[in-house]
Amino acid sequence: MTLVERAGLWNEERKAATREAERRMKAGEMSVVRLAFADQHGILRGKTIVASEVDAALKNGVGFTTTMLLKDTSHRTVFPVWQPGGGFGMKELEGAADVVMLPDPTTFRALPWAPHSGWMLCDIYFADGRPMPLCTRYILRRTLSTLGDRGYDFVAGLEVEFHLFKLEKAKLGVGDAGQPGEPPDVSLLNQGYQYLTEQRYDEMDPILEILRTNLVDLGLPLRSLEVEFGPSQVEFTFRTGAGLEPADTMVLFRSATKQIAQRNGFHATFMCRPRLANVMSSGWHLHQSLTDRKTHANAFVDTNETLSATGSHYMAGLLEHARAAAAFSTPTLNGYKRYRPFSLAPDRAIWGRDNRGVMVRVLGGPGDPATHLENRVGEPAANPYLYMASQIVCGLDGLDRKLDPGPSADKPYEALAPLLPRSLAEALAALRENHVLRAGLGDFFVDYYTRLKQAEIDRFELEVSDWEQREYFSLF
Repeated sequence: MTLVERAGLWNEERKAATREAERRMKAGEMSVVRLAFADQHGILRGKTIVASEVDAALKNGVGFTTTMLLKDTSHRTVFPVWQPGGGFGMKELEGAADVVMLPDPTTFRALPWAPHSGWMLCDIYFADGRPMPLCTRYILRRTLSTLGDRGYDFVAGLEVEFHLFKLEKAKLGVGDAGQPGEPPDVSLLNQGYQYLTEQRYDEMDPILEILRTNLVDLGLPLRSLEVEFGPSQVEFTFRTGAGLEPADTMVLFRSATKQIAQRNGFHATFMCRPRLANVMSSGWHLHQSLTDRKTHANAFVDTNETLSATGSHYMAGLLEHARAAAAFSTPTLNGYKRYRPFSLAPDRAIWGRDNRGVMVRVLGGPGDPATHLENRVGEPAANPYLYMASQIVCGLDGLDRKLDPGPSADKPYEALAPLLPRSLAEALAALRENHVLRAGLGDFFVDYYTRLKQAEIDRFELEVSDWEQREYFSLF
């Protein structure tokens, strides 16, 4: 019996997707396929297999060491894997044992910048067919299933800011080896502070056009490319998608952008605040709504009100649990420097109608089928599976308890409302005590995640500036 059969996945839909992936492999005459899973930080890791091994991989997966799931952002293993239970009371983690990444054939893509290569995202399983509880894609999939049982589908669109630089010198001398390595020397593509000007866009057009062409050819639902306010800062937006699609889009977009940029002599970073003079923070605004499974209508639309009762209760859940959920929307030490008053980023858990200073911005209106929420709390380095899963868990609690979001905030930086955490440590403390997120994401996972992030804090709290430069400038 194959792994897909043991996992209960070998249905007609999976069989058809597998046949289609194999057909495209042969039609494109690809020689290799990259198999990738999103780790706990949302970074793609994996293995590359030759074309002749794809069929076996699609049915039985490819093994890799569990230590990949136990590392901090500097790639150091933070759990004692040689102890009983792997330092976490889980027999399967002992001794750097293997788990299996099982390719999802529906995610198959050909790489435009490496036409000899295919690409598939993977879910993580144990060899006996059980889902690996630390697989973040599985966590979102499980949360979406819970939402589906309630009669809704999750719909999301992405609005992502990041920095793009000219690569001047990669630090690849023998003396530059280390853990982590030194970031490259870079220069700006523009001086910034001319938001949305055509002149600034044209200065960046050569690399932006390369990115656009490759991302569209990759099949990502790119919607717009914009010059942002800060130096060498841009923003890409993507059309809405349902279920896993928006999260898959985000991990593929980040990884593809970094690869395409590097191949063309540029450096892209999704770190919130790179170590630059006069830098502007990068955010990730998550646009979201729910679709009614029976009617296929937007559940946030009301004929007479700005937001339906369903939308209001869901939004109230996002606000109620904002401090704890920040551990997933803003999972880096660096990201909390963005929460500043009068900065076009939120600093407290409030909502408003078309107001860019609030945490949750309501867009649309009575009878508008495009009515939705824009949560402006996230940073572009967030793991999208955890970010979206946490949103769904919080929103469902608002629906269950029929929470009231309170009045719209006209003065977002003066309103009386809970402040967002001022540090990752503060967010983790809130998460540890949040029973809703613990129940929705699993006690085991939340305990693992908080320990992992606490290890980063313990290591880097006395050297944040160095850490900002060396860790996230090169990793994200």
